[in-house]
Amino acid sequence: MRKFKTESQKILDIMINSIYTNKEIFLRELISNCSDAIDKLYFKSLTENISGLTRDDFYIRVDVDKEQRTITVSDNGIGMSADELDSNLGVIARSGSLDFKQQNTDENIDIIGQFGVGFYSAFMVAKKVRVLSRKYGEDNANVWTSNGVEGYDIKPSTKDTNGTEITLYLKDNTEEEDYDRFLQEYTLRDLIKKYSDYIRYPIRMTVSEWQPADEEGGEEKETKVDKTINSMTPLWVKNKNEVKEEEYNEFYKSNFHDYEAPLLVIHTKVEGKVDYKALLFIPARAPYDYYSKNYEKGLKLYTAGVMISEKCADLLPDCFSFVRGLVDSDLPLNISRETIQQNHQLKGIADNLKSKIQKELLSLMGKDRQKYEDFYKAFGLQLKYGAYADWGMNKELLQDLLLWRSVKEDKLVSLKEYVEAMPEGQTSIYYGIGKSVAMVKAMPQSEQLLDKGYDILCFDTDIDEFAVKMLRDYKEKSFANIADEAVEDDDAAPDAHQDVLDFAKQRLGDKVAKVKPTTRLKSHAVCLTAMGDVSLEMERVLNAMPNAEGNVRAERVLEINVEHPVFAKLCALYGTDQEAAGDLVDVLYAHACMSVGLNIDNPAEYVAKVTKLLTD
Repeated sequence: MRKFKTESQKILDIMINSIYTNKEIFLRELISNCSDAIDKLYFKSLTENISGLTRDDFYIRVDVDKEQRTITVSDNGIGMSADELDSNLGVIARSGSLDFKQQNTDENIDIIGQFGVGFYSAFMVAKKVRVLSRKYGEDNANVWTSNGVEGYDIKPSTKDTNGTEITLYLKDNTEEEDYDRFLQEYTLRDLIKKYSDYIRYPIRMTVSEWQPADEEGGEEKETKVDKTINSMTPLWVKNKNEVKEEEYNEFYKSNFHDYEAPLLVIHTKVEGKVDYKALLFIPARAPYDYYSKNYEKGLKLYTAGVMISEKCADLLPDCFSFVRGLVDSDLPLNISRETIQQNHQLKGIADNLKSKIQKELLSLMGKDRQKYEDFYKAFGLQLKYGAYADWGMNKELLQDLLLWRSVKEDKLVSLKEYVEAMPEGQTSIYYGIGKSVAMVKAMPQSEQLLDKGYDILCFDTDIDEFAVKMLRDYKEKSFANIADEAVEDDDAAPDAHQDVLDFAKQRLGDKVAKVKPTTRLKSHAVCLTAMGDVSLEMERVLNAMPNAEGNVRAERVLEINVEHPVFAKLCALYGTDQEAAGDLVDVLYAHACMSVGLNIDNPAEYVAKVTKLLTD
């Protein structure tokens, strides 16, 4: 027995138990090695003008012997001589594929192997591995055997054709691991489809199929047929004009387990500083768990038709986490090929995809507004979170994708549309907070703005105001909450009856920071506004958060319309019945709170005071 040319037992143990974390990838690695071997022979046929060899001649096979508990993966590629078996399999972490890749470049060749350790993943499931190989152009074959611990043997053997057969003798089952599952046809088919569906050569298996009965009343018959399991040609390598909508839809449904066709397909190929192909889908509706902590973002990552990662989160920013799909690129991998190394190329792809998704969504908004609004209904909340998150890092990316309902027209509008429709003299983008357009429209502060021809955006989710605070402005137009103090300049409010205003402030105490006169409310008697950085809505949202202690408080301002009959009544009561005047102040404050959607402390007391004032 020959010894491995490295500290075999230690290194092999590290690779099997540490480098690879998922046992099922052994089949991916062996099939990838077969593909590399075929690529080498195909390249040889092109460069040496070997006649009689075409791409259609090549194949990979997977065979199972349940009685012997073996799995055999074979190819009709270039094969290996005894010396190559010794150097490629006897030296752990030496890659013949990497050497070949560095020495030869051709667009028809796409060698996958880089590190020379993929073969040894077989020992995760096998107690013994047998490799029978005959090199192309040679008459003799050789067999390499090893139990993966002490070393290996190489002996002369016979084989009718060139290529390599790798036979795995499975480990015995344990309480923790059922190795027999890898002998099941459906398991192997699933693994081939999952990891190696787009290997460019056919992967064949003998599979069971049911034949219909020969005659009426007869029974179906199970037969064995030789079948190609993989698709071979990835949809994303085709030109867009070669792919029908039905193909995109079927690919999306079968690969991403959705019963609906996607809302939007993004099929792109990029060459330059970064080279990659991508096939992205935007779902028609949000998955049931999308807005939960259990949802995982990410794109499938392929290299040379082999799936490396089922969900590569680094390729998508959180704001576009709803995007599903895949990227195919020749990225540098770590030694196990289970994850990609962090590198500038990966970041370049992610930045490029981010820009591409934004442009496609903007295009959709312009070309098919209803379709975009359907998308926004499902994922608009995520875009708002994205504008707010990370201190507004993606605000410029997202600001033109955001929509809010117009109070003036009761339809969704973008910030660009809002600004373009602003009348002369309007300097701010106004918004009001409420559960509906009707609620914002009914706010006392809305009346004057709408009469001037200004529009108001309806903010109906908790994140809205936080998002625009992070945006700060749009096209040099600042955002203004209509419930902020003096959002519009007051006409000169009279200073008369300051004593009544002081009385109202004393009555309300710490409930308000001040009471002020106003003339901007027109038909409304009072309104509640806030001064400072914390708005009334922020107070509500922050205090409703988990573990909040309820001590966040906006500086509330009660504005009283000094031209309203109610203020005249308050002045009259202040001179004749200050107890009744105090009750009226309490009622006006409660009324102002309710008009902006705030709860009042004691509804029963409020009703009693209103009843008393009405009957006096």
